[in-house]
Amino acid sequence: MFDGFEVFDISTSVTTIHGRRGGSGPPVLLLHGIPETHLMWHRVAPRLAERYTVVATDLRGWGDSGKPPSTADHEPYSMRAIARDQVELMRNLGYDRFAVVSHDRGSRCGYRLALDHPDAVTRLAVMDVIPVGEAYRRADRAFSLAYWVWSFLAAVEPVPEQFIGAAPAVLVDYMLGVWPEVKDAFPPEVRAEYVRQFSDPATAHAICEEFRASATLDCRYDEEDRGNNRRIACPVLFLWSERGSVAKLYDDPLAIWREWADDVRGEPVPVGHFIPEEAPDETTSHLLDFLR
Repeated sequence: MFDGFEVFDISTSVTTIHGRRGGSGPPVLLLHGIPETHLMWHRVAPRLAERYTVVATDLRGWGDSGKPPSTADHEPYSMRAIARDQVELMRNLGYDRFAVVSHDRGSRCGYRLALDHPDAVTRLAVMDVIPVGEAYRRADRAFSLAYWVWSFLAAVEPVPEQFIGAAPAVLVDYMLGVWPEVKDAFPPEVRAEYVRQFSDPATAHAICEEFRASATLDCRYDEEDRGNNRRIACPVLFLWSERGSVAKLYDDPLAIWREWADDVRGEPVPVGHFIPEEAPDETTSHLLDFLR
């Protein structure tokens, strides 16, 4: 799936980050969503690598990346901490400045990375999310029903961990069965990898810690930035599912991102939530135009 890519496990100051690198040209960092790993980019990364040096990683706590111990306030799994991993990783690979292409949870890391490290991020593509602070601030009954996974995974330890451990495939199959429009977008070996990570107790705990941090620290960081009118400095591309929860909950999600950045472009894509896996050709075309 990643012909010509090298596999790496690189140490940062706190953990290790697993991923792949391939191609040549300006560097582009790919960040995955839930319930995925870096494998979600297997139809997009090789084509980007024809023009760019592509780095696809598993976020801290996910896949084969490290799972450092958490703390009572969940700070090690805040997006601020997870973004620091990615900056260190890219610097270890020799890239001080790079573009970021991200989906779902990876997009929450991506925009936090752009806010906290503006000198590092040249361009930012985010897919099918709005900032977490905005999501919680606008939350209502429809949000709570559509995003029940957020509440479930952020519940008090060890309740969600034990439920996941009892039947990891149930949660993954729900996400991959209900959220996409293209139901066969996930090859069996990729789906198996997604289930494998949820079958690991350390990974399941890390993922829950990330959602706990999202509901507390990440939300607070966003609200502080919004209050201080802190904005994303680089150009932003926003793609969202034409039929997914973002489109249903928000009349104009593009306008929400324009409250966070000066240079924002984007449009809906006529597939489900997993845009790069459901529409790899359209995704790649958008990215090539944007990165160019």
